[in-house]
Amino acid sequence: MILSHVLLLFGNLGTPELLIIVFVVLLLFGGRKIPELMKGLGKGVRSFKQGMNEVEEEIKRPVEEETKSDANKEV
Repeated sequence: MILSHVLLLFGNLGTPELLIIVFVVLLLFGGRKIPELMKGLGKGVRSFKQGMNEVEEEIKRPVEEETKSDANKEV
């Protein structure tokens, strides 16, 4: 599933192109650095999602408070 999203993102990359990219990354960073890079990437994605959720909650909070205050006024 993730591979299909990567393929859609980069257009019509085939297997040979992906293998070349993986080979170049291995040459540049080595086998030991790649897990560290992926860990950092994962932390970045997690932080981004957390920030998006916080923004969404801040947007919803005033709407919910307004709805509650309107309900209290009617009583």
